[in-house]
Amino acid sequence: MKAYAYVVGPQDVAWTTLFDMAGDLGFAGISDFRGLAQVEEQAGETPICYFLFSAVSDLRALRPLARDIRFSPSAHIRFAPMVYCAESLSVENIMACINMGFDDIVALPQSGPRLQARLARQVDRTVVFYETPGYFGPDRRNRLASLNARRPQSRAAGPYRRLEIVRTLLSGVSVLRDEFSPAPAAVAAMQTLQQTA
Repeated sequence: MKAYAYVVGPQDVAWTTLFDMAGDLGFAGISDFRGLAQVEEQAGETPICYFLFSAVSDLRALRPLARDIRFSPSAHIRFAPMVYCAESLSVENIMACINMGFDDIVALPQSGPRLQARLARQVDRTVVFYETPGYFGPDRRNRLASLNARRPQSRAAGPYRRLEIVRTLLSGVSVLRDEFSPAPAAVAAMQTLQQTA
């Protein structure tokens, strides 16, 4: 796979296991994560760089870095595949990863071919991203709805941006569509102004 992988997390047993697994997945190269400037430089050689996050005991520790990646001004970084590799899955951990903008959450251990196939799903297909003031990442509303089936939805709808992208190993990220939708209250106000004019 002509993509590069950064293994992110504290260099403990989970990190070492993930690093060793990534070495067998056919990436053009892998390394430990040392900062976003490192990724930007690498993107000149391999336009797609994966962020493989190793399991941590407290997912809140990942939030600042996930936010820096997802809100980066660089498209190479902002749209990069982010995958959390968990030692065990729980609804709380899945929801936390979704809310941070991860593309996928994978439970380890897995066979190399199965993990490779899972990671390959991040390229050569259209992916819808949403951006709100506090979120930027893949459209995971269907996943959140199934996890929140019994919880009432209390979020007020606000303005958002919807982007359709495709990641390819040869050219990197292409934005196919970029649409902005204002808050429903702003739309209603505009319609009222148009009707009274």
